[in-house]
Amino acid sequence: MFAWGEDILWLLVLIGVMIMIHEAGHYFAARYFNVKVEVFSFGFGPRLFGFRRGETDYRFSLVLLGGYVKMAGEQFSEEPSDDPRHLMNRPRWQRLIIYFAGPFMNFVLAVGLLAGLYMVKYQRVSDADMQAVIGHVAAGSPAAKAGLRDGDRIVKMAGKANPTWEDVDLEEVQSAYRPMPLTVERSGQRIDVTVTPTLSQVSGMGYAGWDGQTQVELGGIEPGYPSDKAGLKKGDLILSVNGMAIHSNAKFRETIAASGGKPIEVQVERKGQIETFTVQPVYAKLDGPARWMIGVQPVPKVHLVTTQLSLGPALRESMEQNGKNAFIIVQFLKSMAERRMSTKTITGPIGLGQLSGEAAREGPGEFFMLMSLVSLNLAIFNLLPIPVLDGGSILMLLIEIILQRDMSLNVKEAVFKVGFVFIMVIVAFVIYNDISKMLPAG
Repeated sequence: MFAWGEDILWLLVLIGVMIMIHEAGHYFAARYFNVKVEVFSFGFGPRLFGFRRGETDYRFSLVLLGGYVKMAGEQFSEEPSDDPRHLMNRPRWQRLIIYFAGPFMNFVLAVGLLAGLYMVKYQRVSDADMQAVIGHVAAGSPAAKAGLRDGDRIVKMAGKANPTWEDVDLEEVQSAYRPMPLTVERSGQRIDVTVTPTLSQVSGMGYAGWDGQTQVELGGIEPGYPSDKAGLKKGDLILSVNGMAIHSNAKFRETIAASGGKPIEVQVERKGQIETFTVQPVYAKLDGPARWMIGVQPVPKVHLVTTQLSLGPALRESMEQNGKNAFIIVQFLKSMAERRMSTKTITGPIGLGQLSGEAAREGPGEFFMLMSLVSLNLAIFNLLPIPVLDGGSILMLLIEIILQRDMSLNVKEAVFKVGFVFIMVIVAFVIYNDISKMLPAG
């Protein structure tokens, strides 16, 4: 119960900062163009408390997940007025800037947070760890059917030479049912293959059935399980199982699951010493379907290069990373529209609350990283051409600019009503999606 309360608190902090930054963009742009701002609210619904300064009511409202700025003359239901400070009486180019200012400030927040973090601590994965070398190919998977093998190095993918695992993973998850042409290097020879990922019913994303080559270490030991009883410890580096070298998490799990309950020999490196343990698997359900397991949490051992960046390089790196993230978000939306990625990948307020709490418990750096990513998502989502969102208002203004006349009031009201219903359906869906992820499978 305490964890839930803590998660809600951190969610409110996360949402609160982003909403205030977003609405501040609209607010200051409106003030700059001398548009009257009547309300600046954190939250929706009935007013709880606040204060009035000048002509603006700064308030906290009952439903804290959101916020808004109310400008004079923006509601279609308001009586027409000749007041030049009413929003609808300002030139269209000024209204475009006012609508765009909110998402723009979310972009600024995303870039600023990452740049600040990089000036304190900048970490990147070593070049060796980013090489796209396959550590394991699951039997019967699309990768196996394409003829890929453990140890193959992907040297070309979709026209890109020497892709990193980050590139490969991104292409895989958005390519369900779409052929992926690859060139792999095997024993000094280059081989062209085509892999067609399937749609994973678990993750809702494209699945090729490969795993990157990496060292595997034990990130956790379940108390009372065979690994704990045998003497394995967190941080042990897995070398082999039953004499078979282990180069990926998937290979490690698959080897244990295929043991049939027979004792296995696990060779590890601990503090520079090589040790061998005999472990008796048990058939249990811990983090998924029931299977033979020993109660460990294998994680890839990643070698990080840590440094600090000055302001200029930090800003450039932040803008580059946010550009990559924006591209990924857009590609995910496109893949869902093309039904090559499931809507299960969408996270709603419940899931975001859990992520907020977990990130906050890991430290300020992780929380600010999450805030940067969510702020970027909010900016892109708000720019979608959906009525009620900023992107819908921008689209209608662009149409009016092209037509050189205002759209009729009836058309605008109908469009916004449809947009409102659409947004409510999305909200209901993402909440249902979050709840369904929490329910036990089957």
